[in-house]
Amino acid sequence: MNERLLTQRESEADFVRKRFDLAVLLIIFLATVAAAWIHQQLFAGDWSFWIDLKDRMWWPVIVPIATICFPAAVQAALWTHWKFPAGATMVCFGLLLGQWLNRIINFWAWAKFPINLVFPETLLPQAIVLDGILMITNNFVVTALIGGELWGWLFYPSNWPMIAPYHVPVEYHGQLLSVADLIQYQYIRTSTPEYLRMVETGTMRSFAGGVLGVSAFFSGFISILMYFIWWYMGYFFAKPIYLKAKRI
Repeated sequence: MNERLLTQRESEADFVRKRFDLAVLLIIFLATVAAAWIHQQLFAGDWSFWIDLKDRMWWPVIVPIATICFPAAVQAALWTHWKFPAGATMVCFGLLLGQWLNRIINFWAWAKFPINLVFPETLLPQAIVLDGILMITNNFVVTALIGGELWGWLFYPSNWPMIAPYHVPVEYHGQLLSVADLIQYQYIRTSTPEYLRMVETGTMRSFAGGVLGVSAFFSGFISILMYFIWWYMGYFFAKPIYLKAKRI
């Protein structure tokens, strides 16, 4: 009788322990996604919000630099302690899910902006490459040098199929615009005319018109530095600390 009772209690304890572990993992995942989403909103908000700001000059620079932080930190924590090879992909998937919920509930349902004006970019291809390099090399330095540069270089090509239709030129009241600019004029936002500008313009045109290559190279270079910084931050905060027991 005692053995049966002991077995039942062990089974119940194992059930509670597994459910508790799942609850803790879910809370950690949601907290990480929320922190990454807030970070992305603060540092790359407008370039991520509006289709007319998704140009070839600042969008490929601002967004990759601002979004590589949490993938690098989570990679450091998960790979160092558990050899889990999908930290960056997990963060970027959660970030994309949070962005879509925000755009649908806040921008579309509440503020009545059309979804083709405010849809978010994707970071999943770059995240998969970053995780793949870390898994193959098992070296965060190589991952930073190669993966960080590819993080900046692959951002624009991976999002090009979504934004290409909005870069088609159109004529509107005698002015040559892109479809993105036309949508911008039809749906006036707050802070206009501060943010009112034409896509595909800027001082970086002095590089013989090759603005995208310069933006991608600069973005990849800064992403390497950001990867190193946030890798060490993730490693430091995920490092277990043991307290020595004192005799009473």
